[in-house]
Amino acid sequence: MLDELLQLVTGNSWVAEVFIIVFGTAVVRYVAKAVLDRLAAKFEQTRNLYDDALLEAIRRPLGLAIWVIGVSWAAQVVGGQAQAEIFAQVDAARDVAVVGILVWFAVRFIRFVEEHVADGGYHDKPVDRTTVSAVGKLLRATAIITGVLMAMQTLGFSVSGVLAFGGIGGLAIGFAAQDLLANFFGALMIFLDRPFAVGDWIRSTDKNIEGTVEEIGWRLTRIRTFDQRPLYVPNSLFTSLIVENPSRMLNRRINETIGVRYDDVDVLPAIVTDVETMLQQHSDIDQSRTLMVNFVTFGASSLDFFIYTFTKTTAWAEFHAIKQDVLFKIADIIDSHGAEIAFPTQTLLVAPEASGEKQP
Repeated sequence: MLDELLQLVTGNSWVAEVFIIVFGTAVVRYVAKAVLDRLAAKFEQTRNLYDDALLEAIRRPLGLAIWVIGVSWAAQVVGGQAQAEIFAQVDAARDVAVVGILVWFAVRFIRFVEEHVADGGYHDKPVDRTTVSAVGKLLRATAIITGVLMAMQTLGFSVSGVLAFGGIGGLAIGFAAQDLLANFFGALMIFLDRPFAVGDWIRSTDKNIEGTVEEIGWRLTRIRTFDQRPLYVPNSLFTSLIVENPSRMLNRRINETIGVRYDDVDVLPAIVTDVETMLQQHSDIDQSRTLMVNFVTFGASSLDFFIYTFTKTTAWAEFHAIKQDVLFKIADIIDSHGAEIAFPTQTLLVAPEASGEKQP
């Protein structure tokens, strides 16, 4: 058995050559993996985004590239002996595979940077996620298109002819897909003007849109409404839509009107003064903003005064807790002066009976 194997190898030296190539490829792949593991251990000591992105992006593409080169080399050796037509395409297949691997590496690198550039472990300064997403999508599209053109050039297609055909076809597609292009340019305007970003709370009364922005795509923007329903809005709509972005407000406003009884008119000036003093001393009220407490009107059943002020916080839940505290303190001030908060009342005046007249 051993003699027959030796005769096979001796009579067909290409078998041994293929074996050596495949074995050598496996060894190179193992060494590359070991080197990458050592680099990973070294890179863990420093928090550099691009080092980590390069290492993470190159792992799988590098292993595949080593095997592609090794197997194509072995296939060339086999093809030299077999003289089969299929082996004549090994070089072109290898080149296309290498281009595809390079594109894969570029896409992985861009995606890693996009996902981690806003990570606090890499950057101290905040990064706009909307801009990062837009740039990442543009770079990935560029890498893929470039790779496709390079692969077509490798296969013998004329890139200039492809581009010319693409220009003519682009006109036809443009007329047929006007809405798609409008959405694309709408997304571009969002990325450039940045009226809102991912995570912002936006609303528009024009189209009854309100919720938190979850994703800004090239065609649609996904908004999560407050009842947790996803809302998909075409980007072209934002080019003509009035959008309010409450997430970027500087303060929240307290604007309330409170009424006391007409019987308490004598203590109303003191109540207004004490309420204003309380607001001026409140730690959660922004004293740099407008603060007013004034008697404003004689109501149908109350003497009305209003408070107009701003909280330091913009958080919804915290604002309501502060507003509640302010209203309770106003109630205590009114009570401390012996007054009461008015409620709707109605007084009936009955005319006295005329003398000598009897009611039926």
